[in-house]
Amino acid sequence: MREPEGTGVRDAEPGRVAVLSDIHGVLPALEAVLAEPEVAGAERIVLTGDITAGPQPAEVIDLLRKQGDRVLWVGGNADRELVEYRRGERDGIPDPIGPYAASQLADEHVDFLAALPKTLTLTVPGLGEVFFCHATPRDDEEVVLVDSRLDRWTEVFAGLDDTVRTVVCGHTHMPYVRLAHGRLVVNPGSVGMPYGRTGAHWCLLGPGADLRVTPYDIPAAITRLTTECAYPDIAEWADYFLNSRATDADALTAFGPRDGREGAS
Repeated sequence: MREPEGTGVRDAEPGRVAVLSDIHGVLPALEAVLAEPEVAGAERIVLTGDITAGPQPAEVIDLLRKQGDRVLWVGGNADRELVEYRRGERDGIPDPIGPYAASQLADEHVDFLAALPKTLTLTVPGLGEVFFCHATPRDDEEVVLVDSRLDRWTEVFAGLDDTVRTVVCGHTHMPYVRLAHGRLVVNPGSVGMPYGRTGAHWCLLGPGADLRVTPYDIPAAITRLTTECAYPDIAEWADYFLNSRATDADALTAFGPRDGREGAS
């Protein structure tokens, strides 16, 4: 198992923090979230990975970078795969749209993604020390779910500092808040590729953890992506993911075996 690389640590104590995960290159969804008053007014915006693997990766990076230093970046497995593909370190990408997304990045974008930290620690009022990662604190591809057994959380929390009482992760595209061994675990869901229900999902931290969903004009977004993106299957891709054709039950069924529950007592 690959250990996280490039841990980023910030000691400043900000006000409210907006968390955006799994944007997956869907620019209209990102624009809708950034227009939310509480996102526009947040002192920090934390991105928990899988920012770019989708129809408009370069445009998404450029828009986020325009937000300035209040955006704190964490890379995800899909971002890493685009970098590895572009650098000739892998022959393919599991996600069919991945090679197209990689081809849309300028070299400068690739270098930027390659330098992203895998984790981030930030002090948030009301929550204390919060640990941000893409999938789990120790790996960017592991799966944990709202119904993962406590033994699984013991595994993925191994080595995590006792001072961390809140963990924020993404990866599975399904929002939830739960307790696991006294730690609050938050998944904001996906901005661009939600499972279970439509809209751009995110969360607001401080002093609690509030799951949010931003509705936006999905038919217009699909038309825009189909017009602006040259990916051959963009119409089908946009219809499936923006309309959240995969239900939460579908996603839990698919992801469940990957959290180690098969064969567990």
